[in-house]
Amino acid sequence: MAELSPAPRTPGSGRQLLAGLSRVRRQQPAQIAAALRARRRRPLLRERGTLFLIAADHPARGVLKVGSRADAMADRGEFLRRLVVALERPGVDGLLATPDVIEDLALLGVLHDKVVFGSMNRGGLSGSVFELDDRFTAYTAQGIAEAGLDGGKMMVRIDDRDPGTLRTLAGCARAIDELARLRLPAMVEVLAEPRPDLDLTTALMRAVAIVSGLATTSAWTWLKLPVVDDMERLIAATSLPTLLLGGDPGPAAEHTYRRWAEAMRLPQVMGLVAGRTLLYPEHGDVARAVDEAAGIVNGDGAG
Repeated sequence: MAELSPAPRTPGSGRQLLAGLSRVRRQQPAQIAAALRARRRRPLLRERGTLFLIAADHPARGVLKVGSRADAMADRGEFLRRLVVALERPGVDGLLATPDVIEDLALLGVLHDKVVFGSMNRGGLSGSVFELDDRFTAYTAQGIAEAGLDGGKMMVRIDDRDPGTLRTLAGCARAIDELARLRLPAMVEVLAEPRPDLDLTTALMRAVAIVSGLATTSAWTWLKLPVVDDMERLIAATSLPTLLLGGDPGPAAEHTYRRWAEAMRLPQVMGLVAGRTLLYPEHGDVARAVDEAAGIVNGDGAG
């Protein structure tokens, strides 16, 4: 048996999910690789050319907070239960996650016909003194290929005052090259630390210019960018395909959705990657939050 019984559209409790997964991990660990091999693949992009991914890589960086709750994502069973609900919704193309989460969901049988990106650099733990020295501690390019995933995601934050930025840039350049050799897209999340001489949009434009020049080819490079007030000016800094970073809007979800809809009209923007916003919405209804976001990506939501 390559996987557990497929997760129902209304999954049981998180405790029930964990019990089954822990049993397989304890007694049949080889079934993890078998479940990944058995996963039905789909084209990276469908006819409409957009992509909507659920992000689930925050916990591996030590980020468990959503809104005012410091431990919101700490319960792994509940986290997985919400992910199952999200991935079953129409309009969701797939997942971005670390190996532990991808393997759990593969065992649950919910990754068939989904696009799956593996998260690569998680070493810059949130709030640590080495946060910008973001080492590659999760997937490698080869590991992504061997697991049959569809691409790799990495993150770099530009801060001229922190030497960790240079080490992270070098690591990202190597990873982009390794993914390109395997003809797999590299999704690079770009952030910039505030500077007194630059407004936020200009600082991000500078960071985009730096990241776009990484590696020996940009043919397989995508960007993942935060949504700012002057999004049209920011997106003018690149020709690379771009996904929007969902973020954690807290109680301002409706405002955030409007900004997503406006940004989706820009020609470089191909979709959305959102996690906490949708998995732990203020109103508590994961399916509703995911459906609203899917409508925005597919062009029939709020605008």
